[in-house]
Amino acid sequence: MDLFEIRGDTLDVIAEEAEHQDLSRESITMESFNVTSDRGGRTTRDISTFQRFSVDTNESLHFEPCEDIPPSPTGAEDGNDEDDVFKEEGTGSEIVKIRNRLQAKVAEMESFAGHLEEIFLTVEENFGRQEQHLEQHYNDVLQTLSQRYDERAAGLEEEKKGKLEALYTQLLSCGRAMDASKELIETAQEIYRTQDKRLFLKTVMPTIKSIEEFAKEESDLTLTTRLEFNTPLADLSDVKTMMDSINVVPAPSAPVINPQMPNSATQTSLRVCWSLFSDDTVEYYELYYRPVLEDKPADSTHTAQESKVKVKETHCTVTDLLPNAQYELWVTATNTTGISPASEKALYITVPSPPVIKRRECTSCTDAALIRWESGNTNPVDSYTVELSEMGTDDTQSSVTESIVAVPTCQCLIQLQSGRRYLISVRAVNIGGPSDRSEVITVSTTGTFFYLLEDTAHPCLSISEDGFTMFYGDEELPISAMGLDDNTFARCVAVLGDLIPVRGRHYWEVEVDDGSEYRIGVAYEDTERNSYLGAKTTSWCMRHILTPSRHKYEFLHNGWSPDLRITVNPVRIGVALDYERGTLSFFNVDLEQHLHTFQCHFRNYVHPCFSLDNPGALIVHNGIEAPEYAFI
Repeated sequence: MDLFEIRGDTLDVIAEEAEHQDLSRESITMESFNVTSDRGGRTTRDISTFQRFSVDTNESLHFEPCEDIPPSPTGAEDGNDEDDVFKEEGTGSEIVKIRNRLQAKVAEMESFAGHLEEIFLTVEENFGRQEQHLEQHYNDVLQTLSQRYDERAAGLEEEKKGKLEALYTQLLSCGRAMDASKELIETAQEIYRTQDKRLFLKTVMPTIKSIEEFAKEESDLTLTTRLEFNTPLADLSDVKTMMDSINVVPAPSAPVINPQMPNSATQTSLRVCWSLFSDDTVEYYELYYRPVLEDKPADSTHTAQESKVKVKETHCTVTDLLPNAQYELWVTATNTTGISPASEKALYITVPSPPVIKRRECTSCTDAALIRWESGNTNPVDSYTVELSEMGTDDTQSSVTESIVAVPTCQCLIQLQSGRRYLISVRAVNIGGPSDRSEVITVSTTGTFFYLLEDTAHPCLSISEDGFTMFYGDEELPISAMGLDDNTFARCVAVLGDLIPVRGRHYWEVEVDDGSEYRIGVAYEDTERNSYLGAKTTSWCMRHILTPSRHKYEFLHNGWSPDLRITVNPVRIGVALDYERGTLSFFNVDLEQHLHTFQCHFRNYVHPCFSLDNPGALIVHNGIEAPEYAFI
């Protein structure tokens, strides 16, 4: 029977049994356990017939029906219903175990059947090549023998022609001698019969002389050629060599290694395939591989260690490799005669390592999140895949996972639904396949969430570990200790919050101290680092100034502020940014009091910004839901 038919029949049996197993599970779950109470307080259960699984030695699965057990009138047998009645949880657990064993058995059998199929195809290929090889040799032998026959037949024909010509020449010579003899005899008889004696004497002497001369001639009566033909031994040494070579298989030609196929690798393994485009017979292949050294000096003679694997099929899975590493591979074919030349070298790459999400650089708001990560790989990857699933109110993860594929860079802006929590992870992808998931982070869309950007902070500022508190100490740093760069505030002791690249509504709060002078607001990313917040057209802020007589508040933009007086000093300030309406509002959170609103058209996205004009601290509270009054 054909291997494909055997495999197909086996898988059909497995599918039928799996279907029966599922039906049995549903039957037990829905119908098996109907519990009622009798007068004695005992329970009776209607137990439906279920199926037991057994596995024979030939790996075929069979079902054996259990005999129906009628319930006892008292709801138990032998006086003990606890031992004879199946419990629903126990039976369900047993069914799950049976199902798992069955699935594992099916997977094992499918793998074994696939292996058999590959071997079957390999045997067929080798048989076909051997058959073609034998047929070619057979035709060559026949052609050589035909040539020998034609040559021998031509030689015999030439020899026959020579013999016939020699015999014909001898026959003509004998004919001429006989004609001459007959002529002399007839002449002698005529002379003998003549009556004229004078004529007799005149002619008899020449005749006698002619007869004497003819008699002196010797006639060769032996054959001038042999009747036997020459039969030289035929030189069939080349035919013998060809016959002997039928059992000698030629050395294989060089295999052709295939380019890497998508999803053909893991972090530590590669599946390599190759082809043999000739009719050669191959006993086994040897696959050689070695890592490609990226940082090897140009003049270095050092090469990576070479490894090899011996296989019989035209494919192989190489294991124990490095993640996201390039490997150089080539293959040779071997049979009883010898080893083929090596194939051309091919480059394969393993699956990348999981990316590393940069938590301190991830931001979110009520309808989106910006996720940033590091590749974590020395070799470049093709793209990234961001996976997210929603969390329920009971902290359970949704079974539905959404994927954003083909992300080209190490960041992705994801549109989300408001008031939800999501689990987000990232995978790196190359031609070998996707990496494992990165560490999962939780993102909430309750409100705007961001961290303070330490790389923009003035050297006198300290940022807490959680990234939400800034400190300005009493000690002044010497200029030599201030490592300033183009992104760092140099004049204003300030820091920016992370960018929120979503046009919509954003809200956060800042906890302040009455004894601190501060500036709170927003600024463009390109705001000048040598100016104060609110002094240019690129920033808007609320400023608190301590005077001998009172607390003064200013709302600065381009160095100008309206004349406002705040009677109650806010301890917690709410900041509401609305891109669509073009407003930036400030509130006293404790009193739910509106302080001021800037009317402006933001040409670009803005950063939250914070500054301390004297020693003190500011604490940022974000990721919170905006109060109703913030966007009235």
